[in-house]
Amino acid sequence: MARLAAASGSDVVCLGRRPGPVGQHRVWDAASGDIPDLSHVDAVLHLAAAVGDPRGGKRTEAAFHAVNVEGARRLLAAAAGRPVVWVSSASVYRPGPYLAPVREDHPAEGQRTAYGRTKSAGEKLALAAGAVVLRPRAVYGAGDPHLMPRLRRVVRGGRAWLPGPDVPLSLTAVENLASACLAAVRWPAGAYNIADDRVYRRDAAIAAVLGVPVRHVPIAVARAASLVAGPALTRYSIDQVTDGMVLDIGKALGLGWRPARTLMPS
Repeated sequence: MARLAAASGSDVVCLGRRPGPVGQHRVWDAASGDIPDLSHVDAVLHLAAAVGDPRGGKRTEAAFHAVNVEGARRLLAAAAGRPVVWVSSASVYRPGPYLAPVREDHPAEGQRTAYGRTKSAGEKLALAAGAVVLRPRAVYGAGDPHLMPRLRRVVRGGRAWLPGPDVPLSLTAVENLASACLAAVRWPAGAYNIADDRVYRRDAAIAAVLGVPVRHVPIAVARAASLVAGPALTRYSIDQVTDGMVLDIGKALGLGWRPARTLMPS
């Protein structure tokens, strides 16, 4: 996103523990008690988050809360009247399965992970502050540290072993999320789903990405295995590939945004 903003003519300031790919670097740790320096900044695009699916517990919940809720609170206070685009997640939605495309008015409750619960709490603060909140699902592309490593773990013996039957789902190219972030600076406050402008079939998408055929495992077997398999296989990760979440992106499309990239040809 920083590269796209710079290419569009913006002067970029990257807040974080490490420098961004372009622009000025200002050190800020979202988990600390510091207030970020937003002097001479006209708009804020917030993507910092504690991400992952570790085993639950008070320590895990506190670590995610420190970044996704308290970090949110400090950034919003520092923004003080500036436009804020808050990158949330479709993980805030009540768990599926989903029988129809999910719109922004779908309940944001009942999350099964510290990530989902704290992202939901953080975005509530952002919405109350008048921010634009974006909810992408399964972001993929250059620099992805989460989705592809998780998918590669399901490959055994030259096959990708997935729980349950094939389902439809939404994915979000990082380029599409970046363009939405920049466009959303001018959008009315509120929540917006962001995804590629096509519905994928899970098996075809994963086979195309991993380059191996897909085979199915009964969901009950996968859930039983998740009790002993550790963070590589959890109930949340099983839900992500079996719940059939398709995002309705009509609200963002109605404001003129168009996702340009897809995972594979139609």
